[in-house]
Amino acid sequence: MKITDLLKKETIILHLSSSNKQEVIDELVNKLDEAGRLSDREGYKQAIIKREEQSTTGIGEGIAIPHAKSKAVKNAALCFGRSKNGIDYESLDGQPAKLFFMIAAPEGANDTHLDTLSKLSSMLMYDDFRQALMDARSADDILSIIDAKQTELEGEESADQPAPDAAEAAEEGYVLAVTACPTGIAHTYMAADALKAKAKEMGINIKVETNGSTGIKNPLTDEDIKKASGIIVAADKQVEMNRFDGKPVIQVPVAQGIRKPEELINRALKQDAPIYKAKGGAEHEKDGAEEKTSIGSQIYKHLMSGVSNMLPFVVGGGLLIAISFLFGIHSADPTSAEYNAFAAALNSIGGGTNGAFFLLVPVLAGFIASSIADRPGFMPGMVGGLLAATAGAGFLGGLIAGFLAGYVTIGVKKCFNWLPSSLEGIKPVLLYPLFGLLITGLIMVFIVNEPVVYLNTALTNWLETLSGANAVILGLIVGGMMAVDMGGPINKAAFTFGIAAIAAGNGVPHAAIMAGGMVPPLGIALSTTFFKHKYTRQERDSGLTNYVMGASFITEGAIPFAAADPIRVIVSSVIGAATAGALSAAFGCSTPAPHGGLFVIALIERPFMYLLAILIGSAVTAILLGFWKKNAEIKNVA
Repeated sequence: MKITDLLKKETIILHLSSSNKQEVIDELVNKLDEAGRLSDREGYKQAIIKREEQSTTGIGEGIAIPHAKSKAVKNAALCFGRSKNGIDYESLDGQPAKLFFMIAAPEGANDTHLDTLSKLSSMLMYDDFRQALMDARSADDILSIIDAKQTELEGEESADQPAPDAAEAAEEGYVLAVTACPTGIAHTYMAADALKAKAKEMGINIKVETNGSTGIKNPLTDEDIKKASGIIVAADKQVEMNRFDGKPVIQVPVAQGIRKPEELINRALKQDAPIYKAKGGAEHEKDGAEEKTSIGSQIYKHLMSGVSNMLPFVVGGGLLIAISFLFGIHSADPTSAEYNAFAAALNSIGGGTNGAFFLLVPVLAGFIASSIADRPGFMPGMVGGLLAATAGAGFLGGLIAGFLAGYVTIGVKKCFNWLPSSLEGIKPVLLYPLFGLLITGLIMVFIVNEPVVYLNTALTNWLETLSGANAVILGLIVGGMMAVDMGGPINKAAFTFGIAAIAAGNGVPHAAIMAGGMVPPLGIALSTTFFKHKYTRQERDSGLTNYVMGASFITEGAIPFAAADPIRVIVSSVIGAATAGALSAAFGCSTPAPHGGLFVIALIERPFMYLLAILIGSAVTAILLGFWKKNAEIKNVA
């Protein structure tokens, strides 16, 4: 397949009108949407922004390749944009980007499409190709240049050079590399090509394994690893590492594979890297040049793994429970006059007796433990969470169970390091599950559960006593937290507290949290409607979408605006969200549903007062933005 099968005249912009990163994204997304390549413009845009949050796709040398795989894409497509003067895209080299290729891949993209898209990434590594694109006078020229380069490179393609024999590898050096990025359709292959090109220039033997969207290509063999002088892992996602046990391994972001191939190859040849030890063995050796991950960062990573895997249970189960309440608050109780068999079934599927909500704490604990100790930690964590839930230790007990099981499992692995390699096979199937579960379970039953149940009871009693000024202060704090990072750790911390409060029988805190989470997108939507001169046309279009996202309790709808103007948008959003949270608590609003926004308004106690709280908070945000933001450029307002 040719790249020009995916890039057409109608998705080429020879002269971008954008002046900053956000506007470039909007302009390219709009072009794809106008060409009929997207089924959900806003959904695809959010996927692009999420990818940019992981690391910039401005790779330097005047190139940016924003890309995403999303169900919002109808068919695999490319959009090309060019800016003669360059645009600040937060590129890795700090220089303006001039050539932009936006890659749109559907979730079910076939291997042929993905391979074709990856070839474009490789072509952009050539100076002559980039210059030709800059000099092109028409869309037809762009397509001709791409066709010609693809044909040239395909004519040069040949099988990878054979691995050197042991003597040659020892004398001349043999470097291995693994490249991977979260999406697997751009940076993965650009890093691989940069490393191979530089190694060829240096006269060094190299083999590069790519972990892309189409799977692992050119895999490293045990024989390769045995001969290697050093190994480069340029990856922004997890790759198989235990195979490198005992070898010098350089671990860097994938962008460094693109930007610093010579430096990485020289380090690998000199074995200037820590010796990697497979998990379950000794700790990795560190040298002074390697950065260590802070304890706080590790705890946050493990906690977010648990919370993110728990959220589908919260949303799915919570909404089913909320729907069951539409038939009556006691519609699931067979002894009540409101009883309805269908409502009872919904409540059972989503509820805390034997449905989705029953699994919240076990799933939270299981995935925390799995993040810490990989697969062997999952089962002890899951059971530890179950023991906490059935004992009444709640979310706090689940958190303790998850971290306990994870680190207990790591300890168990270390304790059995002395076993001969002939018994390696019984460790994961017998020893790790047995002792991991035994130790975790005994600690939970005899040490952890009782005091945590006491703390849980105290929390429940404290929540029940909250009224007046105390409730307002709590609502103000948790409401404001929802807007600080709009889906980040502070937002998730507030949300998790709200779920724990619902589990404890008090829906007031979570009502304030949900109100605070709806305010940023709703406030921005109102601001784009009533203060149009403050926003570009693209921002006003996005503002309309934020009405729906805000009403649905999707705080992330405000992220593009916060990225473009962080101080004004975040401060205004926090003030409005805190106002809504405080008013919700002051009015005594309570919710049994953990999610749903305005679509579960009928279930909220004092619904009209709740709506008033949200409207006031949103108006506060809208007015602050209206008076604080600078006017948009005239050319973008028309």
